[in-house]
Amino acid sequence: MSPELSRFIAGLPKAELHVHHVGAASPRIVAELAARHEGFTPVPADPALVEAFYDFRDFPHFLQVYLQVVDLVRTPDDLWTLIHGVGGDMAAQQVRYAELTITPQLHLVRGFAPQEFCEVIEDARHRVEADYGTVLRWCFDIPGDFGVPAADQTLSLALEQRPDGLVSLGLGGGEHGVPRSLFAPHFAAARAAGLHSVPHAGEVTGAQCVWDAVRELGAERIAHGIHSVEDPALLEHLAEHEITLEVCPTSNVCTRAVPSLAEHPLPALVAAGVPITVNTDDPPMFGTDLNREYAVAAELLSLDEKGVADLARAAVEASFLGAEGTWALLAEIDAYVAQNSSAPLT
Repeated sequence: MSPELSRFIAGLPKAELHVHHVGAASPRIVAELAARHEGFTPVPADPALVEAFYDFRDFPHFLQVYLQVVDLVRTPDDLWTLIHGVGGDMAAQQVRYAELTITPQLHLVRGFAPQEFCEVIEDARHRVEADYGTVLRWCFDIPGDFGVPAADQTLSLALEQRPDGLVSLGLGGGEHGVPRSLFAPHFAAARAAGLHSVPHAGEVTGAQCVWDAVRELGAERIAHGIHSVEDPALLEHLAEHEITLEVCPTSNVCTRAVPSLAEHPLPALVAAGVPITVNTDDPPMFGTDLNREYAVAAELLSLDEKGVADLARAAVEASFLGAEGTWALLAEIDAYVAQNSSAPLT
């Protein structure tokens, strides 16, 4: 990649739609939290050692490590520190808007009261916007491995507390042995209350999981969805109904969902007309950031500056930012391209 395109990506205003709050915490933040709880966690209190701790054998090992980091968030100050730090790191990459996936149930079982949890994340969200200018919204994620009781708890929190920043309901965790249909009532209730549906599907399992997310959960976007490429009829359906896939290339390699970046199905998805956005998932855990993921996508798709700017626009257009915010951010992207592109804006 040329230095010019790298600089263009680094300064480009962006939105990110698939990033987990714990997984987005930098090694510095994680080490700080580990030091607070030293003696009660296997997570190292040294940022350099945290990076080595994130050497994943496979997807189950990744989930194990992820939950060990979740266990560092034990107090309201821990949670606030994590979110504020994540917001600052996003702002440094010119991320103007992010939908942060957060799994409340994992914090509630560690002692957070529902109202307290929502008050902390909302205070941190407002402070991020005030300090850095980055707008955050929440996707409350059901940890599918914990079954219907966890889904019940997540839905109750979403509907009873309903923090102002909440825009969607998600479904994460393992896919094997966790049928999407199990959570159909929860997603129906969330959609009836005005929340959007953005479940994980087709990350480490096949196209049928994506079909189930669409048919059973009313998915408006799919987190990952990369194995949709196995079913031409599904690709056609996603393209026709403009169901966006939140693609996270480096994540897919690190969790062994795909063998390598060279074998990533992103080009095939785009060739089939499926809407995609580029995201990080759990960036420090995977040694990446949003600028790098844009660079990866540019390489895989042979994009120039205009193509990269179109990726940024696609994320804004697929977001739940709202009309006024969407127009403003698209205008900012257009202005940036006009001022910094080596080719004329068309």
